[in-house]
Amino acid sequence: MARWVEVAERVFVRRHATLDLSLGLVVGERACLVVDTGADEEQGAEFAAAVRELTGLPWSVLLTHAHFDHCFGTAAFGGCPVWGHPGCRAELAGGGARADGMEYHRSAGDAAAAGRLADARAVPPDRVVPDRAEIDLGGRRVLLWHPGPGHTGHDLVAHVPDAGVVFAGDLVEQGAPPAFEDSFPERWPDAVGEILAAGPRIVVPGHGDPVDAAFVAGQRAELAAVAELCRAVRAGEITEAEAVARSPYPAAFTGHALARAAASR
Repeated sequence: MARWVEVAERVFVRRHATLDLSLGLVVGERACLVVDTGADEEQGAEFAAAVRELTGLPWSVLLTHAHFDHCFGTAAFGGCPVWGHPGCRAELAGGGARADGMEYHRSAGDAAAAGRLADARAVPPDRVVPDRAEIDLGGRRVLLWHPGPGHTGHDLVAHVPDAGVVFAGDLVEQGAPPAFEDSFPERWPDAVGEILAAGPRIVVPGHGDPVDAAFVAGQRAELAAVAELCRAVRAGEITEAEAVARSPYPAAFTGHALARAAASR
């Protein structure tokens, strides 16, 4: 099941029960921007059809990052421009995103989803954004920028200034703790700080319901606490067990953060 939520004038979020996924759509006068495309071509086709129920304008796609659930529906949108960070392009070209997604589905016992992902065509970005870019949709600008390493090393966010909306990808999570498996825990708070600096009224997370700036500030404080725990463990000030006990997040999530912090040094 999926449903549209209009978070601002002509700015929409498609909420999915599967993976609690949030996909986006920004509509201008001459074109529209699709934000992420789903976990496989079947989900991508459903999303593309839903977009066409709202607008027939030419579309382009933004991939916020290369995790499988955000980018393997892109082929359903045809040969349109696809925006993304160079690291997103490299990840999709290298095949790691698909392998990780298939392992996720297999560990969950969902062979059908693993099969759909295996069959999905990877579409790496052809409009690479290492730092910042602007998309003109006609009467509406969308600002893209890389806020630095956070959830991954290649996150991109999309800011719709006239609507006060930021699509944050998985830099912000609602309904579940942030996922640290590919993260840069000690730099993630700074990336979220960049989102807050834009002064958004609404932030759309990659998973979960849209949130306000106060929610994002609270999550940034939690991420900062995790970052400090990672630094303290590395400095030998506390043990990993003590860090897990003090963390605002469950043990498994904190363990991933500690492992990533150690690996990224």
